[in-house]
Amino acid sequence: MDKLNDWGAIAKEYAEKLIDYLPTLLGALALLIIGLWVIGLIVKYLDKLFKKKNFDETLEIFTINAVKWGLRIILFVLFITQLGVESASLVAAIGAAGLAIGLAMQGSLSNLAGGVLLIILKPFKVGDWIEVQGVSGTVVEISLFYTKLDTFGNQRAVIPNGELSNDNIINYSHNGTRRETLSFGISYDDDLKKAKQVLRDLVEEQEDVLKDPPPQIIVAELGADSVNFSVRYFAENSKFWDLHWYMIEEGKIRLEEAGMTIPYPQRDVYLYDQTKMNGTIEKKSAQKQDNNNSNIAD
Repeated sequence: MDKLNDWGAIAKEYAEKLIDYLPTLLGALALLIIGLWVIGLIVKYLDKLFKKKNFDETLEIFTINAVKWGLRIILFVLFITQLGVESASLVAAIGAAGLAIGLAMQGSLSNLAGGVLLIILKPFKVGDWIEVQGVSGTVVEISLFYTKLDTFGNQRAVIPNGELSNDNIINYSHNGTRRETLSFGISYDDDLKKAKQVLRDLVEEQEDVLKDPPPQIIVAELGADSVNFSVRYFAENSKFWDLHWYMIEEGKIRLEEAGMTIPYPQRDVYLYDQTKMNGTIEKKSAQKQDNNNSNIAD
């Protein structure tokens, strides 16, 4: 009976404490809910503002993410403080946790620093076609920690910003145009001037080939099996690949129609009758032996 009375007293005590603490808890929860709602409004407002002012998409995504997470961290600190945790204890706990997290997440912090550098230096932006870390693709997102690319085969590549910011980056979209270099080979017996004119006519007929800088058709190499032409021209990025495939196909067709031979590596193979060769060697050896014997008899 005494134990029941003790448990009842304990329950009553904690119930009174809970009732006393309930306004604080409800206030903290209300702060959390209202804070998340306000953060959502701020993020939506920033998103509309960036789109209205036509800001750089890369800067827009990075800024919105930074503001959103920064406000959430502030809200979390306010929420904990509202629950009654002392500010000094909270700061000490956050400092200790920050040190532990920093040591455990050195790679992530490196990625964060890399993301900041990418935003500041802007070696590329969303929509650019780049090549980095052995991957080529269109940039679809630059986040705080990772950059996402869509490859030519429509695969999604996710590259850590830390590695990306320290690697060589090739930005194919930066200048708006690209230079193509195609190689065509003809036989040594073909008419060099005629083949060159065929390729020149083909390039000049293409409206998508830029006139400035002017295209070049040059004899690039006297190879082991062929005379190799280098066809060089500039085209806009949006038309580059369609023109690339067409020029390869049409170049071969027109050279063949003009009577040119598209060479390929050849090897001359000579077959010898080993039996006859052995017989000839034995015959020469016998004649040599007879000559030696005759010299000795003399």
